[in-house]
Formats: sequence, structure tokens, C-alpha cells
Amino acid sequence: MLQTRRNANTTQSFFSTLEVIYYVTVRSVRGGNTNAIIGIMLNIVQSLVMIAMFLAMYLLIGLKSSPIRGDFLLYVMSGVFLFRTHIQAVSSTQGAANSLGSMMQHAPMNTIISITSAALASLYKQVFAIIVILGIYHLAFTPITIDNPIGAMGMLILAWFSGLGVGLIFAALNPWFPKFTTVASNLYRRANMIASGKMFLVNTLPSNMIALFSWNPLFHIIDQNKGFVFLHYTPRVTSIDYALQVSIVLIFIGMMGEYYTRQYVSASWSAGK
Repeated sequence: MLQTRRNANTTQSFFSTLEVIYYVTVRSVRGGNTNAIIGIMLNIVQSLVMIAMFLAMYLLIGLKSSPIRGDFLLYVMSGVFLFRTHIQAVSSTQGAANSLGSMMQHAPMNTIISITSAALASLYKQVFAIIVILGIYHLAFTPITIDNPIGAMGMLILAWFSGLGVGLIFAALNPWFPKFTTVASNLYRRANMIASGKMFLVNTLPSNMIALFSWNPLFHIIDQNKGFVFLHYTPRVTSIDYALQVSIVLIFIGMMGEYYTRQYVSASWSAGK
């Protein structure tokens, strides 16, 4: 897989790169397991644990029915799925962009291939987990209806895309400020437990609370997703355009930062670690 090749033209080079991305993506899906199925099943279990945790939290505070007319568990899952997709994209991207990693010593491997493969693997695992969980719930428990499945899928992709941008920012900063980046990335993940807005309806929040969270593109994405999932909910204060524009800006800043870091990174930086 990782060996020096001479490509006759641009087209051959392009397909050669796609082949490497495919193999590295499969490796990323497996994670630390020898079988990709085990890695996928672990991701499904983690999603189920988070759904159960938030369901128990809602029941403890006395919320036993959906604030929107519709299935209560679907309401919980509509937020949890996008939150996990975003956070997993952040973690995968941040961990993949390491110019000093052992895999980077083998041509034609580079950070772009590593980042792309990790991000695609993250998205694949999340989509697979969502399909399995929703399928089992629909067939074994109660039929569910998603008002606009294409729009809901678009919000899932956007949540992943925005996580890719945030992960790139952390990846670019990590070689320069490793301790700060670790603390900041952990803080970002913890803050999004609340700031993502998955636990409440934005339309019912007072304006002062909306102002606290409106900076967060994931806040807008999850609220818009609820509008696509449920027929009787129309987001009034969040915007898809804002989330998309911020995500694109983060991607460009992260790519420029990663490129700059790659030009100056040295193995001696980690010598004392």
C-alpha cells in the first residue's frame, strides 16, 4: 500500500491517491481492532450509551415527552447523533494531522491523506451506527417518521464538516502548543454538551440564552435538524447559512495553519516528551 510509485499522468496520480485514501480509511475504521466490524460495533454501543444517558437525564428532570409533537426518543437521538458526529470528526481530524507520525515516513503518505481518511472513517462509522440504531428502533419498537430525511442527512453532513474544520484548527495548533491544545479541545467537547443545544428547543429559549450559544455552528445545525426531522417544528432563530459559512472559514484557516505548521515542524520538538 505505502510504497513509492511513478505516476504517468495526473489522472493516474489522482486514482493512486484515492486508492491510498481508501486503504487508510479502512485502517481508520478498524481503529485498534483487527476487524472493521468490531470497530463499527463499538461505535454503535457508544452511541447507545450516550442516548441512554441523555434519556435517563430527561426522565430524572421530569421530561417524559417530546417538547415537539412526535416521538420522544427520536427527539433525543436527533441531537445526540449530530453531537457525536461533530465531536468524532473533531477528535479524528485532530489526531490524524501529525506530521511526525510514523506513517508519514512512508511515501506516498502525507497529512492530507491521513486527515481525509480519518474524517471519512469517522463519518462512515457514524452513518452506519445511525442507520442500525434507527432501523432497530423502527422495526422492533415503534415506527418512526422523519419529515425531511434528505434535509436531516444534510445537517448530519454539515455537523461532520464543521467538526472537520474545528479539528483542523486544533491539529495546526497542537505542535506549537500541545498542552494548551489538549486542554482547549477537551474543554470544547465538554462545553458542547450544553452549547450544542441538543438538550432543549431553541425557539423556547429567552434571547439572553440564545446569545450565549449562537456563536456555535453546531447549535444552529442541531436546531435546524430538528426542523427537518419533525413536521411540527420550524426553527426561527438559527441559520444554515451561518453554520455553513463558519465551517468553510474554519476549514480554510485550519488548512493554512496545518500547511504552515508542516513547513516548520521538527522531530526535535517532541524529543523531550
